Amino acid sequence: MVPTFGRYRGLPCRVELPCSLRRSAMVAAIELGSFEYDGSRLAYELHGDGDRVFVYLHGLLVDSEMNRELARSLAARGNRVALLDLLGHGRSDKPLHASAYRMDAFADEVVAFIDYLGADQVVLGGISLGANVSLEVAATAPERLRGLVLEMPVLEWAVPAAAMVFTPLLLIMHYASRPAALLARLIDLLPRTGNGAVDSSLRALATPPEVVKAVLHGVLTGPVAPTVEDRRGIDVPALVIAHTRDLIHPFSDAENLVEQLPQGTLLEAHSMLELRLAPDRLTGEIAGFVDGLWAKPTARASIA
Repeated sequence: MVPTFGRYRGLPCRVELPCSLRRSAMVAAIELGSFEYDGSRLAYELHGDGDRVFVYLHGLLVDSEMNRELARSLAARGNRVALLDLLGHGRSDKPLHASAYRMDAFADEVVAFIDYLGADQVVLGGISLGANVSLEVAATAPERLRGLVLEMPVLEWAVPAAAMVFTPLLLIMHYASRPAALLARLIDLLPRTGNGAVDSSLRALATPPEVVKAVLHGVLTGPVAPTVEDRRGIDVPALVIAHTRDLIHPFSDAENLVEQLPQGTLLEAHSMLELRLAPDRLTGEIAGFVDGLWAKPTARASIA
């Protein structure tokens, strides 16, 4: 880790910049920072400049580095890309009370982040958990959005598979916390690869079990997405990205969502990892969609 300096509310602030990130910053500048919201510190990174703000959110337990290559690509197309670490993830604070990790709480964080960025409207999106949080923001604050990019949303058809995966994990974090903590510490010692998706996944596996338990409990005990009725009222352009052969992110959920959203468009990925490992095709589609959103006259959505 090496010290570097950014700005927070107009004042210089010191952040710890990993050496690997410092090297990548030579290729494309990354601004790291944090802001205070409701007594907690939320971390973010910014790529690019300009008025076209694109906010993209990570998935469950991973962090912003998962989306860094996408951010670089879109920044090169004239967008100011903001990646937020939701509470409990990445460099953000990690309180141990589950109520901090409800979907509506995450959505409030995102709206506060948009305010902090000084943006009137943004294009908002995310992967998995990030897609669901984006939907929640669209249902409660549609006037802040130019459009949505929803990658692998988790909706009704995913519930049984998600329960089968995450309930045992929650039990392990509770009843086998000591060996889980040891394993997390060992994983944290592994060298990083320089691949954002891989390194983000390693950090997720190194998350302390008490944090994992709180996050999972908060996410699983509350509504994971707006109701179908609320989704039908989200009248902003939405690009929904999905793939087949994934029980937690079933293609049928994405198809249903596109039918429910008044301005939904479906984009089929070849696999779960296409946007991370072979991103050119999907990145081009996303960039074209975003270009089209900003080419339109400003139009504020209204709550149905």
